[in-house]
Amino acid sequence: MNAQTAQVDDLRLLAVPSAVNCTDLFVRFALAEWSLRPLVPEAVEVANQIVTAAVDVADPNSPGFITIRLRLTGECLVIEVEDDPLGEAPQLAYQRSGVEYLRDGRRMVWCQLGLPTGVKANEVPLPRREKKRSYVSEDETAEVDPEVISRLLTGLNRSTEQ
Repeated sequence: MNAQTAQVDDLRLLAVPSAVNCTDLFVRFALAEWSLRPLVPEAVEVANQIVTAAVDVADPNSPGFITIRLRLTGECLVIEVEDDPLGEAPQLAYQRSGVEYLRDGRRMVWCQLGLPTGVKANEVPLPRREKKRSYVSEDETAEVDPEVISRLLTGLNRSTEQ
């Protein structure tokens, strides 16, 4: 895990059952965006296993947060899940996996999956995102008619009273 990180994406969720489905979607989307579709089945399985273990031990009346992080580094994809250290950490059937206890009292369960043969993290074609342009000129200021706003507010208040 000492190689330089070429790309990282994360998602923070409550430790509730729907977090497993959100994790599944997050991993699928990120790997599709990174052109790493061959890793999807294994990465989804690993991430879901770790998140399920965190959700299973979470207090349903006061769930904590889970952070799911995907990192491309060196010749591998690193899946990291930070959670509150309740219960035992899941045992993963991967040589390159482990558990770290962080300074802030949280726990990070991680697993490395090898990238497809011959692919290195810095060679993965990552999406190019451009800053979104506004359709309104920045120096334009909109004139707001107080009478129009008053009518809108009156209409909205009537709809909530019915």
